[in-house]
Amino acid sequence: MRDKTWLYLLCIAEIGTMLVLLNYSAVLPIIKQEWGLSNTEAGLIYSAYQVGYIILVVILSTLTDYIDTKKIYVLSAIWAGLAGIAFALFADSFTTGLIFRCLTGFGLAGTYMPGLKMVSAKFGPEKRGWAIGLYVGAFSLGTALSLLFSGVLSGLFDWRTAIFVTSLGPIAGGILAAVSLDSMPPVRTGEEKASLKAVINNRPALLVMLGYAAHMWEMFGMRGWIVAFFAAAMVSRNFDVAVATSYGAVLSAAIIMMGGFSTALAGSLSDRFGRVRTIQVIMVASAACSFLFGWIKPWPAVIIILFSLVYGVLVTAESSVLSTSVTELVPFGSLGSAMALQSLLGWSAAAVAPAVFGVILDLTNSPARVAELGYTSVWGPAFVILGLGALLGPPAVGLAGKLSGNHYR
Repeated sequence: MRDKTWLYLLCIAEIGTMLVLLNYSAVLPIIKQEWGLSNTEAGLIYSAYQVGYIILVVILSTLTDYIDTKKIYVLSAIWAGLAGIAFALFADSFTTGLIFRCLTGFGLAGTYMPGLKMVSAKFGPEKRGWAIGLYVGAFSLGTALSLLFSGVLSGLFDWRTAIFVTSLGPIAGGILAAVSLDSMPPVRTGEEKASLKAVINNRPALLVMLGYAAHMWEMFGMRGWIVAFFAAAMVSRNFDVAVATSYGAVLSAAIIMMGGFSTALAGSLSDRFGRVRTIQVIMVASAACSFLFGWIKPWPAVIIILFSLVYGVLVTAESSVLSTSVTELVPFGSLGSAMALQSLLGWSAAAVAPAVFGVILDLTNSPARVAELGYTSVWGPAFVILGLGALLGPPAVGLAGKLSGNHYR
């Protein structure tokens, strides 16, 4: 099988596995109202998915240095789908929602980073930025479709149907991977064996991982609450909550889909202009959007939509370049261990950010005011926190470039 065909099939499988990632976010305002959740509780349920990922990602990513990565990918994808179906059928409170979303996150631990390792093994440095950009773009496209399908289905039927149907995606992705992808030996012949110590002592790689954590803080804080933000904007304009949630999910899907295209473009640009410069420019621009975004809710709808599209492009774009950077700074034999550590740092930030966002919303919006208005009105401070986190990325990546010399630029 040609490398490009292999990559396209993996990307299709990855899109399927991502359909559970944001299906909860797409229906969050409805569940929040139905279960009587606070913003903090709603944010914690969203973060539980990332927590589930964190619990297993170190183990599963490290295991790719020792056993066939394809087996890990297939089994994890099917698990994610089954756990998502369990959420649709049985979740009915803060506690059960927390548990089932955490179990769903286990599946992501064995798909996203192991898939990224397979891509890095297939493509050399001259095409790796493009290839990983396409793979990460598939991740973003899948999350966008997760919002889109969940929003449309919840509008046509109900939120349980939306989550059930989208949870079939990872099962389909796992089956496609099982029948179409080649097995991948854990370590290339002649390469050094896995060494976590070597990764921990690699200061440039650790600094890039810090930049990745800053990126994940901003991106998943935004993705976790973007539907709720749009729903609040529409409810303030006299839309019904269910209708506003459905429309908000569709609009959010379009925004995240734009990010899917931007990762592929950023990967290609970094092949030409360098990883460090590309990451720094994108992250500074994205942070500027976070500082402004929460304050634009009262603005005309067309301005909100246009600004949101720009935000969606920038908040995702550097993801592929950061991941490519790690693959270039760490020997292949230890790449699984490096990706485990990268995931631990990045997804820890992704887990904390939505919960912190919800806490800030509760602190800046009194329950009495929310009850009086019927929606959360103050969003600016929560989005500012996301931008502040993102600003840690550019100096970390810049220092990594200086420490690594000509090896990483």
